[in-house]
Amino acid sequence: MIITKPKVEIAPDILKKLQECTQEDGQVIIHCISGGSSFYDSYIRIWTSTYLFDQNSDHTSELVHVENISMAPEWMMVPAGTIAHYSLIFSGLPKDCTHFDLEEVMPLPGCFKAKNIRRNNTDVYFVRL
Repeated sequence: MIITKPKVEIAPDILKKLQECTQEDGQVIIHCISGGSSFYDSYIRIWTSTYLFDQNSDHTSELVHVENISMAPEWMMVPAGTIAHYSLIFSGLPKDCTHFDLEEVMPLPGCFKAKNIRRNNTDVYFVRL
């Protein structure tokens, strides 16, 4: 027998989690600029433990792809007097997110951080790190 209209009861806490998951569609693209020194070469890299943190909830968007930057443990040289341009692509933020932080979480000094980024309707951002 096939039931076409079953009566389903979902616990409120599970229903809330499911609704949050459906809000997290799309992706967030952050185009970054990192300037090298005028006098000597510098080296940059990004850790996989780089996230977007919604300021109004405990939501964390994960880094899913990078363009034009090395992933740790590899380093990318930025020649003296030049600027590195690269892009970070993250999983989507909740629909009601208005401000978020970009943070590289790692056990060493010198983490990338950009705080209090105002959400826009394109989810494409430009940040100098």
